[in-house]
Amino acid sequence: MLPQPTERLLLLLLTLLHQPGVGGPEPLAIRDNSDQHHSALAALRAQIRTLAAARRCDWPPAYPSTATLRKDIQLLRQWGFLEDRMYRWGYYLGTAVLTRRELQVALNALASQAKFQADPQVRQIYKQLQYRLRGFHFETEGDSFYPVREIYQRSIEWTDPEEMVQRGENRRTLFHCIETLEVAIARGQPIEIFRTRAPYGNQQLGAQIAWPLQLLYSEIAWYLLLENCADGHLAVGRVSRYCDRCRVLDPGGRGLPAQQASLDRANRLLAAGWGLFLGEPEEQQAELADQLPLTAICVRFYPPISTFIAEGDRRHPRLRLRPGRKDPQTQQPVHLDFHIELPPRSHHEFLRWLQRYGGDVEVMAPAELRAEHRKRAMAIAQRYRV
Repeated sequence: MLPQPTERLLLLLLTLLHQPGVGGPEPLAIRDNSDQHHSALAALRAQIRTLAAARRCDWPPAYPSTATLRKDIQLLRQWGFLEDRMYRWGYYLGTAVLTRRELQVALNALASQAKFQADPQVRQIYKQLQYRLRGFHFETEGDSFYPVREIYQRSIEWTDPEEMVQRGENRRTLFHCIETLEVAIARGQPIEIFRTRAPYGNQQLGAQIAWPLQLLYSEIAWYLLLENCADGHLAVGRVSRYCDRCRVLDPGGRGLPAQQASLDRANRLLAAGWGLFLGEPEEQQAELADQLPLTAICVRFYPPISTFIAEGDRRHPRLRLRPGRKDPQTQQPVHLDFHIELPPRSHHEFLRWLQRYGGDVEVMAPAELRAEHRKRAMAIAQRYRV
C-alpha cells in the first residue's frame, strides 16, 4: 500500500490528466461571468475525493484539506507539471498530445468551424477553451485566439439549438439530435430518421432507415452521408431537411469495419463525381462495379475567366487543362479547354457550376450537354426579355 501523501499526489495527477479544466466554474457561470466567488481549489478537492472513493482509498472525511492541496499544486508548479500562473478557469496539465504551436493551429480551426460552419458542439468547446486558456503562454507573441487562418464558408441555416431558442427561430430539425446521431455514426448503429422537406421533388419524404456514415460540411450547409439499410444505397441529405426525431434501432451496431467499408465506397463516389448527388440505386451499383461509362466533357473558358480557371488545376482528379493559341497582342491564350470525365449523375450539378461564369464559358462536347447548357442560357435570356 502506498503512503497516503504519495497516493494523494498520484490521485491529483490522475484527476488533472483525465479531467482537463477540473475546478473551473459551471458553464452558466462562464457565460455570464456571474461566479465572482468561485474557488477552483475547492472544486478540485471535491473531484479528488470522488476519485479516491471510487478507488476505495481509506481517507478521513476532511482529507485532504485545501491547504494541503495548495502545497501539492505548488509542488507541481515547481516541477513544471503546471505553469506558474492562476488557474481560476480550471486546472490542466500542459497541452496533452499537442505542442503549443499545434494547439494554436487547432484553435484557429475550431474557431472557423464554430463561427462559419456553426457547429454547436464546437462552439461550446471553443468557448470553454477560451476561458480555460486565459493566461496560457504560447510560443508566439500576441493573442493566441487571433484568427491567423480561417475557413470562410458560412452556413446559411440555423444549426445551434441554443441559438435558435435565443433568436426565436426554433426549427425542429435533426440538429436537435446531433449527439445521438454522432454516437450512431461512431458505433455503426442503424437509425430511423424522418425527411420533412424535398425542395427538388425527387427525394422520398417520411421515415428512412439507414446507417449514418458521416456528417460533412460542403460550401453552405451540413449534410448527412448515409447508407440505406434495405438496399445499401448511398446518399447525401441536408441535415436541416430532417425533423428532430432520431431513433436508434440496434444499439449494438454493425461495428466500425463495416462503417469504414461503406464510407470508403461513398468517398469513391464523391471523388469521381461533381457535387453531392451520388446517383440512383441501379446506376450507383454499376458505377461502383466499374460498369458505368463516364462522359468525356470538354468545356471552353474565355478571358478573363479562363485565367481564373487555369489556377485551379486540382478541381477534380480527372481534370486536364489545355490552353489555346496565344493572342499576338496580349500573349495570353485566347481560350482554355477544360477536359473532364464525369458519371451521368453529375451532369446536372456540373452544368449548374458552369452557369456562374455566364457568357465566358461554352460547352463543346458532348452534343447533348451542349444543348442543355444552351437551353439554360436561353431560359435566362427569356426571363430578362421585356
